[in-house]
Amino acid sequence: MRTVLFIIAQCTWGIIQTLVGFIVFLINIRRKHYMFHGAVVTEWNLRSSLSMGLFLFVASEPCACGHCSKEEVGERLVVHEYGHSIQSLILGPMYMFAMAIPSMLWAGLPCFEKLRLKKNIKYHRLYTERWANHLGEKVLKAESMRDLF
Repeated sequence: MRTVLFIIAQCTWGIIQTLVGFIVFLINIRRKHYMFHGAVVTEWNLRSSLSMGLFLFVASEPCACGHCSKEEVGERLVVHEYGHSIQSLILGPMYMFAMAIPSMLWAGLPCFEKLRLKKNIKYHRLYTERWANHLGEKVLKAESMRDLF
């Protein structure tokens, strides 16, 4: 029942990001897909990951950190991205402006990468990422990316 409600909510309240996610899903239709607590997870060849409503896109070959295997990092990454999908449920149409865009800028702009390196700021310190970790861990009772990198 919980999964059905998740899907209905993402297709109504979270329709904007779910439609964007569906388009990205169609572009990556030949990739590996699986269901995860109602979300559709797609493994793609990019290093970064993305959550758009009902659709989660994760790196097919996540980088292993010093104390975790690639498999464990992959599992934690899905928990983190699922946390973003919970943000989508909470924020609805405001998700794109409050979470997705700031998160993509933080991850993709070279000036922010330089700032993180110069000031030794972890990627998951940004409010969007920290909250996604918290929500994913709370809902799924599993560890996320928090403090890995």
